[in-house]
Amino acid sequence: MTDILSKKIKEIYMKNDYEFLETEINGHILEVTINRPDVMNSLHPPSHREFDEVWSEFSNNEDLWVGIITGAGDRAFSAGNDLKYQASGGDRSGMPETGFAGLTSRFNLNKPIIAAVNGVAMGGGMEIALACDLIIASSNARFALPEPKVGLAALAGGMQRLPRQIGMKNAMGMMLTGRHVEAAEAKELGIVNEVVESQSDLMDRARDWAKQIEACSPMSIRATKQVAYDSLNEASLEASM
Repeated sequence: MTDILSKKIKEIYMKNDYEFLETEINGHILEVTINRPDVMNSLHPPSHREFDEVWSEFSNNEDLWVGIITGAGDRAFSAGNDLKYQASGGDRSGMPETGFAGLTSRFNLNKPIIAAVNGVAMGGGMEIALACDLIIASSNARFALPEPKVGLAALAGGMQRLPRQIGMKNAMGMMLTGRHVEAAEAKELGIVNEVVESQSDLMDRARDWAKQIEACSPMSIRATKQVAYDSLNEASLEASM
């Protein structure tokens, strides 16, 4: 039955000829890989649109319960915005309403997503990871919101999500300096759930986490995610409950 289900879901995704992403289905788990290793998996408008399509299909497909996102190669999860592409005058038709990687402004997605961070997660790349529910990192991962160093700001949710996830002082220590944080420190700060020593084991470990979620009731998981995030908007425990 599981094989029939996987085949059915795979057929849906095989209809889409993605140029900048790769997708794979394992049971109820969707794996998405940013496939631009030549530019450290930085993103440009065409790749944002592909992401928007992938996550929309993931959201609407009741047979898909958990998502994993990672980057191709061993150097980078994502270096963020493709500034060279932007400077070259390429397609600049704009960001989808769902935000960076079709994810950072997608606030109605109650299915959990795991970021498997291999190497650099800078700027928009870190903001993608922060928009995920769990972060599993290889020991060579590095995180930063370095936008102030070039006169920019982390406008894809970094300035809002990081303080909520690790506290204001820790977040300001990163954001006001733009400094790079290694995987071990990211674990101490609470950015990362787990650090995997060998990069070759990263996806296996992310899949282990996804399978633990897959073993639970999908409706319970979605309700849990929705309530946990919605509670951040309430002023009191009583109101949230």
